Amino acid sequence: MSHLTYEQRYTISVMLEAGYTQASISEALGRSKSVISREIIRNRDGHSKKYIADLAQRKCDARHKEKNKRIKLSSVMRVYIIEKLEQKLIPEQIVGLSIRNGLDCISHQWIYQMIWSDKKRRGRLCRHLRNRGKRYKKRDLSRKTPGQPSNKRDISERPNVVDQRVRFGDLEVDTVLGKHRKSALVTINDRATGLLKMALVKEKTSGLVTQKIIELLTPWKQLIHTITADNGAEFTKFETIVENLDIEFFFAKPYQSWQRGSNENLNRLVRQYFPKGTDFDKIDPKQIAFVENQINHRPRKRYNFRSPIEMFNQKLHL
Repeated sequence: MSHLTYEQRYTISVMLEAGYTQASISEALGRSKSVISREIIRNRDGHSKKYIADLAQRKCDARHKEKNKRIKLSSVMRVYIIEKLEQKLIPEQIVGLSIRNGLDCISHQWIYQMIWSDKKRRGRLCRHLRNRGKRYKKRDLSRKTPGQPSNKRDISERPNVVDQRVRFGDLEVDTVLGKHRKSALVTINDRATGLLKMALVKEKTSGLVTQKIIELLTPWKQLIHTITADNGAEFTKFETIVENLDIEFFFAKPYQSWQRGSNENLNRLVRQYFPKGTDFDKIDPKQIAFVENQINHRPRKRYNFRSPIEMFNQKLHL
């Protein structure tokens, strides 16, 4: 259905002045009641609430003038999008970064369409996405929770300020397994800024993981408050971390990964660089440092497309 014309707006104005109901106006113009109702509410005078045809038309014209025009995909834009995809940015981040830098860009939905079209042609753009174009798998809830110490603290005991994500130093920790489930990456992220610290352990034992966490976080000791982990056996020596770093340690409920959603999402970013099946024994500290740096400089939607390192510097300055 086409937009209302000036003549139709004039008819609405005259009929309202004469005391006709919206239902009568709807019938006279052959438009639905909802169209007439929305037109009157959107385009009437803001103070007197009176509907005037000339004012309604000016309001409508102004809205159409301000409305974003459809941007077409140019060859330059396509090269830019592919470059950002290769840097592991997702479509929403590409669009947000473009807007922030004053660049024209198609919507994130159209970028996804571009990726899926490329995939149908046996292209490889989808391999730059976090899920590499694959569907999620449901978590296996039949697994048993490994034994845990009785003195661990549940996430329900965690201070409310942690949920607010306003202070630096409320951390989440996890491990990313390598080939044969032997060596692993220890990943630690700050809930407020998204900043990542990451390092390799040759075996995913509680002793090595505990030692690596203390090593990574000692430079931040004066800044950190809490750590939240899952119920993996590698965190059973959490009391050593508490004693060395003077922090509080909490555990999420079993199989409720959304309670540590930031860390789960971050691990998916790490997997973009180190896919499942990667032999961590063949990677060196420089590669890990490079990936950590890439992720810490990656724009995030929830920070208005600022990077974790920008957010960290802002928090540190405050």
